[in-house]
Amino acid sequence: MSDGPADGRPTRERVAAYLRRHPGLHFNELVRRLDLAPGQAQYHLRGLTADGGFRREEVSGRTHYFPPGFAPDERLLVALLRRETARDVCLELLERPRRPGPLAEDLGVARSTLEWHLDGLVDADVVRKRRDSRGRVTLELADPEAAARALRAVEPSAPDRMLDRFTRLVDGLLGTE
Repeated sequence: MSDGPADGRPTRERVAAYLRRHPGLHFNELVRRLDLAPGQAQYHLRGLTADGGFRREEVSGRTHYFPPGFAPDERLLVALLRRETARDVCLELLERPRRPGPLAEDLGVARSTLEWHLDGLVDADVVRKRRDSRGRVTLELADPEAAARALRAVEPSAPDRMLDRFTRLVDGLLGTE
């Protein structure tokens, strides 16, 4: 899935420009979108991060790259929201607080899949779990404005959507929903 033919600019400049337009892409997605060899991408990303401008962030087993100007908490949030389920959770919670069971059902994911994504979102203080007097959990966004800003910076790619949907399909086939 290429971003189209090279436009005559040097590769490093193309990578930098693409990351400015699409902050928080993970390594494999950047390789696919720019139709680069992994070694070629590593070489140019190493140069961009060594020069001090671009940053890399390791989140949930993926390396994400950011242009200058993203604070560490913003980088973490955008990286988390590059995953479809985490993004869908935040979109739902922007509307109103939700209970986990109905939220998982509405999103069409296994409760275990929802909890895996919630772990990262709670650890990053994006989502809070509030307990009522009977111990029932309600999910809410810690900072709805920050979540909305991060959601605007992230547009899902087709491969990201397909990977997340494949995970949902396997969950359904294994009966873990």
